[in-house]
Amino acid sequence: MCRSIKTLRPPYTEDVTEEDVRAAALQFVRKISGFRAPAAHNAEAFDRAVESITQASEELLSSLQVRGAR
Repeated sequence: MCRSIKTLRPPYTEDVTEEDVRAAALQFVRKISGFRAPAAHNAEAFDRAVESITQASEELLSSLQVRGAR
């Protein structure tokens, strides 16, 4: 779907920052909304979606248990 979104969990990457997660969320919202940058009247909804997806992604990544991880 979004080829520029990278896998953010071990063992694919070890040093994931909040900026990495937010960038992936932004790419996702851009893809599903069809807007690279929304018009002013859609900016609040766009930004809210990015923040919600960022938070959900951080929760997911912190909850995952990777087999073989120590």
